[in-house]
Amino acid sequence: MSADAGVATAAQAGLPTRGRVANAVEKYAVLGAWAGVIALFGILRPETFLTVDNMSTILGSQAVLVVLTFALLVPLTAGDYDLSVAANLTFAAMLVSILNVNEGWAIGPAILVAVAVGATIGAINGALTILVGIESIIVTLGMGTFVNGVVLWVSSSQTVSGVSETLVDAVIVTELLSIPLGFYYGLALCVLLWYVFDFTPMGRRLLVVGRNRRVAQLNGVRVGRMRWGALIASGAIAALAGVLYAGTIGGADPASGNTFLLPAFAAAFLGTTTIYPGRFNPWGSLVAVYFLVTGITGLQLLGIASFVQNLFYGGALIVAVVFSQLARRREALNVTEGG
Repeated sequence: MSADAGVATAAQAGLPTRGRVANAVEKYAVLGAWAGVIALFGILRPETFLTVDNMSTILGSQAVLVVLTFALLVPLTAGDYDLSVAANLTFAAMLVSILNVNEGWAIGPAILVAVAVGATIGAINGALTILVGIESIIVTLGMGTFVNGVVLWVSSSQTVSGVSETLVDAVIVTELLSIPLGFYYGLALCVLLWYVFDFTPMGRRLLVVGRNRRVAQLNGVRVGRMRWGALIASGAIAALAGVLYAGTIGGADPASGNTFLLPAFAAAFLGTTTIYPGRFNPWGSLVAVYFLVTGITGLQLLGIASFVQNLFYGGALIVAVVFSQLARRREALNVTEGG
């Protein structure tokens, strides 16, 4: 059992039945809402929504967003923001494409270089945040803008297409149970992060750092090192999202990767309202991604204009942040009363 699960069990043990039911409802509310959305659009558009092809598209098309959301989760858990993840994604996709298509590199080494560069960008973010003492939101905002400029420079503001079919096949062409393999990469990363956060000392230390850095320091946790490592991990995972993006579109363009930033934040914060309410968690974020895209897909099938996507993600982010803060306060109160 994880530390959080033990705390939650202890805190809930003294709750009346009504309180336990309320906690269960909160824990699985987004899952229930997702099921409700599927049922609603299934009734309204059964001939197009409730089809194997549509469900396969919904699940298989969001691998990039899922992985980018997980890139955000690591520093968010440590109490930091990384606004450079979308630029990192774009840069990684562009590096893979340029090295593979223009320079003739094999796809494997091109991917390794892209991920290494992503981790390096995360390391620079960490150095400026931890060593210099600049707020992570400022550092990563500046870094994201800088990296976007580098992308325009190395690509001459041009789209690069024709990336190796090996990568394309491994992301969107090859299917398992009628779902592209990209979905399973995101699922595997979700399981890995869940294991790290819930069942390893490093993950528990990261949670403590995010909740109260002073308490973490008093307990011997190297807070600066944990935060720095979280930003490095964020850069590397964002670069992996860029590799998936290159495989999804068969190349790279210098701008479209930035559109993933808002949806990723919306999913990360919405994820804090479910499964483990009050904390950033991979299972909640995975559910949130697919809840949001299911709603958008259903609305588009009803003929709603494309601007609904911005309305949906923007509104979801605002609502998710509000409920996330309420859930975190309630969790802190439960832990205090349980202690």
